[in-house]
Amino acid sequence: MIRPINFTFNAETAVNNKFQVAGNGEAVQQPALLEFENFVTLLEKEGVHVTLVNDTPDPHTPDSIFPNNWISFHDDGTVCLYPMYAVNRRLERKPAVLEKIAETFEITNKIDLTGYENHDVFLEGTGSMVLDREHKIAYACLSPRTDMKVLERFCSMMKYRPVVFHASDSQGNAIYHTNVMMCVGENFVVLAADAVTDEREKSHILQVIRQSGKEVVPISVQQMNEFAGNMLLLNNDKGEKLVVMSSRAYASLTPAQLSVLSASGKIIHSPLNIIETNGGGSARCMMAEIHLPLKS
Repeated sequence: MIRPINFTFNAETAVNNKFQVAGNGEAVQQPALLEFENFVTLLEKEGVHVTLVNDTPDPHTPDSIFPNNWISFHDDGTVCLYPMYAVNRRLERKPAVLEKIAETFEITNKIDLTGYENHDVFLEGTGSMVLDREHKIAYACLSPRTDMKVLERFCSMMKYRPVVFHASDSQGNAIYHTNVMMCVGENFVVLAADAVTDEREKSHILQVIRQSGKEVVPISVQQMNEFAGNMLLLNNDKGEKLVVMSSRAYASLTPAQLSVLSASGKIIHSPLNIIETNGGGSARCMMAEIHLPLKS
C-alpha cells in the first residue's frame, strides 16, 4: 500500500472514470490520509501484513494510493508492470516501491508491458483484470484502459486464459475498470452482471464462473456504484480469510449477500468516502496483493 502525500482529484483520469466526483481540490489530502491510516490500522489489527511505502512529493502523483493499477505480484516470483492511460499516473512507477518489496520478498522475473504506452494501448493491472489465480483466468471488461492486445500478451506470458466482455453503467458509459464490477474470491465471484451489455458475453462469463466451482454473488448496478464490486479476499497471519471492502460498499449489500460472503471469510470494512469520491476507486484499488515467495 502507498501512503499518499498529494492525493487529489485527477482530471486526467476523470475523462473515463465516471466514479470520480471533484471534491475540494488540495483540501482532500488530509482527510484522505486519515482514511488511509485508519484502513491500514484495521488491516493490521486483523493480522494482515501490510508493506507500506511512503509516496514522494516529486514527481507529483495524485493517484499513488491505487498501486494495483501499475504493478502485480505473482507466486512464481514474477512482477508485472503495466501501461497506464493517464500520463501522470505513469510517474507512480517509482523504484523505491520495488526496492521496499525486494527487502522481504523474492523477485526472480519482471515482465514490463509499459512500452505499449507508446502505441496508446493500455492494461491497468488488476484494475483492468480480475484474476482467478487458482484457475488462471483473467476476467477483463474492455475499455479505453483495457486493451485486448495487451491483455493477450499478459495472458500468453503468464499462462492465463482471457475472458473478455463489455460493460456499461446506467448512463451507457463504459465501465473503466473490471474490478469495480467484479471480485473473485476463493469460493465466490461478486459480479454486476446487469452491467454486461451483451447477453452472449454475460452467459459465457457466468458459465466460466460456474465451471470454476465458485458461487456467483450478483450485485446491482446501483450497488456497483457504491463500490460493492471493489473488494478483495486476503489471508491474515493465522491463515484466516478476510473479505475486505469499504463501509460504503458494506452498507449497500443485502443480508443475503453478506451471508454468502461471510461464509468465505470474516467481513471487514473501513470508511473511504473521500478517497472513493475524489479518486473513483475503493478498498480493492488501494491494495496490491503480494503473492511473491518470502525471502529465506
